[in-house]
Amino acid sequence: MDILKRVEEISGELDELRNFIYENPELGFEEYKSSKAHIDLLKKHGFEIECPYMGCETSFKAVYDSKKEGRTVSYLSEYDALPGIGHGCGHNILGATATGAGIVLSKLIDEIGGRVIVFGTAAEEVGGTKIEIANSDELKDVDVAIEMHPASYNSLTPNSLALSTRRFEFFGKTSHASDAPEKGINALDAQIVLFSAINALRQETKDGTRIHGIIKDGGKAANIIPDYTDSRFYARSPEKKDLLEILEKLENCAKGAALATGCEVKISEYEKGNDNTVRNNSFNAVLKEKLEKYLDEEIKDIELNKGSTDAGNFSHEVPTIHGYFKIADESVNGHTVELREATMTDYAFSQMKKVIAAIVEVGITILTDDEVFEKIIKEFEENVKNGKIIPHRKLNKN
Repeated sequence: MDILKRVEEISGELDELRNFIYENPELGFEEYKSSKAHIDLLKKHGFEIECPYMGCETSFKAVYDSKKEGRTVSYLSEYDALPGIGHGCGHNILGATATGAGIVLSKLIDEIGGRVIVFGTAAEEVGGTKIEIANSDELKDVDVAIEMHPASYNSLTPNSLALSTRRFEFFGKTSHASDAPEKGINALDAQIVLFSAINALRQETKDGTRIHGIIKDGGKAANIIPDYTDSRFYARSPEKKDLLEILEKLENCAKGAALATGCEVKISEYEKGNDNTVRNNSFNAVLKEKLEKYLDEEIKDIELNKGSTDAGNFSHEVPTIHGYFKIADESVNGHTVELREATMTDYAFSQMKKVIAAIVEVGITILTDDEVFEKIIKEFEENVKNGKIIPHRKLNKN
């Protein structure tokens, strides 16, 4: 079975897709043209479409069902752009890779059995639909998730940091800072106490933990005791269970600051967070084998990516691949004009086609090799038992 030949048969359509989305960059939750381009192509190839999906007009679920018993393989498609520089994260080519893999696998699955799903996951850059999907029951009948991200190197799935946000608003009482300071309640003092408490907390956090924040509103004038201040924090940790403990400590710091200064405090989440990606070594082994079949260049095994991704949320629900494939020189970083331009090169398109073939073969292995699949599931279940993976159902139950 020549999978790369199958990819070539639809390569013209995939080239048009990456070009169209490149020329029409849309920000998260505004990807009306981009999502429609994916949907139209998937419909053409026999997929049944649900859109809007998860309450989002630019997300979709595309399903091809063989009507035969079997497992379900899903591919994750992104297509949102960055403000100012368009597709500097390469989502025009990422989405085409996922949709292309789904289409090619659908041409084979009638003989194999099972289902293939392409999830159109809007707004990855701003806390998008993957989080909503992972926090629902939409994945209860999905066996694995697969995504490959364009980059300046080839890599298997690394772990990533769990991320959560907190907003701390303090409410006090205004007064003249010189004439009647005793009548005021200083909301800026509460922020200063909070930052001091968090700085002290850092000493007692595990390696790899990140806590970083800013004061968005610290008052209006130096001669007025501020009655309102607003700060925003990111907290990150290599493991979700540790992040949950850190968040509890951060909130206690804020409550202590309010008590110390006589203020009231409001604590909220101002952006959706990401779970850490928990890589599945057994699943990565399948990816490595298939990438090595098609790619001539080095495939790295990076243990930890110090950023965060919403694919991490999927990895706490089903075994998940979130690897990287090279489309540019190693001097090129993500979220840059240089990476954006690289997505439209012949080299990037050639790499994309090879990666599609590789992850189609990964999907075929999941559908046909019981021994390999059981090994992947066993590792996932062991990570649930040891607390590395915390599915949303378990978290809500607790």
